[in-house]
Amino acid sequence: MKRSIRVPFSALLLLMVAMCALLSFRVAVVVRGVIGGGGDAAGAAEDADVISAALLRLSAADPGEATLRKDAEFLLGGDIPQAVRPGRIDGTWRLEFGHLEARPRPDMRAPIRLLLPKDYGIIPVFRRALRDCCSLNELHERSRGITESHRYSRLLFEPEVMSELPDLVKLPIDSHHHARLRSNGSDGGGEPLGPPRRRYGTCAVVGNSGILLQSAHGELIDSHDLVIRLNNARIAGFRRHVGSRTSLSFINSNILHQCARREGCFCHPYGADVPIVAYTCQAAHFLDYALCNASDPLLLVTDPRFDVLCARIVKYYSLKDFAETTGRPLDQWGTAHDEQMFHYSSGFQAVMLAVGLCEEVSVFGFGKSTSAKHHYHTNQRAELDLHDYEAEYAVYRDLVRRPHAIPFLNESGFPVPRLVFYHPDY
Repeated sequence: MKRSIRVPFSALLLLMVAMCALLSFRVAVVVRGVIGGGGDAAGAAEDADVISAALLRLSAADPGEATLRKDAEFLLGGDIPQAVRPGRIDGTWRLEFGHLEARPRPDMRAPIRLLLPKDYGIIPVFRRALRDCCSLNELHERSRGITESHRYSRLLFEPEVMSELPDLVKLPIDSHHHARLRSNGSDGGGEPLGPPRRRYGTCAVVGNSGILLQSAHGELIDSHDLVIRLNNARIAGFRRHVGSRTSLSFINSNILHQCARREGCFCHPYGADVPIVAYTCQAAHFLDYALCNASDPLLLVTDPRFDVLCARIVKYYSLKDFAETTGRPLDQWGTAHDEQMFHYSSGFQAVMLAVGLCEEVSVFGFGKSTSAKHHYHTNQRAELDLHDYEAEYAVYRDLVRRPHAIPFLNESGFPVPRLVFYHPDY
């Protein structure tokens, strides 16, 4: 009787790893060859297809998705995941005995004890926000045929979200301001307020690079219809270089987490009427959003589909640059860039937000110089390892020169507005 041949699982696993490594090495070599112009035209075209398929596939992979999903499940169940327990990050919230508790600052003798969550409704708000971020509503699931294993919206790729940004961000801000004007009797002498514009006219995105101190663009920045600033960067003492107006504050949730520990959740260095858009770095930070949103209706979080789009674009350019400059297999990119922590910068997403909200975009304070500090308002000189600024600079150049060539964004059908970067490299 013939016996079936059984291959050990470990051998199959080694074979799969070897095949992936071989493909990655071929792609790395092909990238360098195509860029260098070697080979015949037919071969180059075939190789370009191999490059494109590999880069797009790898860019769509998110190694941090499993951690996000696990953390969300823990939090929705009322627990704090191991990844965000005290000791792993600076100052996190804890759910304990039905209370919402914050770790104390070093100068405090005891934790900050808040009222019961049921008194404020914080926990339901938190869970609703977390579900909105990390899962789909039932109707949307049914319409798209999404199964339980694919509930998490960060798995969804919907580049059309670029066209929805005015409704997601500008509309709620305009509605709030209009309601406040009416309540204050400042509605133009009783005349009804006209419908807000679909998009802002001219927008300035003000980064934090030290190169801002090498020019005096303050008045030019303030002349824009909308001025976006990043991570609560300081204005005082720098107005000649960075301007004085702020229309929209864009922050990451690490900044929001710091604000949530202050009395009244104060996060408005530019004024209480300046709206805030935040993107969440960790699932646990939705507790901060829930706490602050209770007293701040002008606090918005980025749509997770927008987060996915930004992440894929930056990762694509990072992978491509890695292959071109090192010649190493693409499967080594994760080690070089710590793929579990790799993330786009706040500045990159702020620029993409302006692209979706504005008819014309001017960008200041992006880029670097050997003679300038990393941030104009701090003494930090080094860049953070979890960002690939060179990849982001490459995206900016393509936004200016050939936006139609930007992968993933070119699937949105969205017309990219005119961009001007006030930096000689763009």
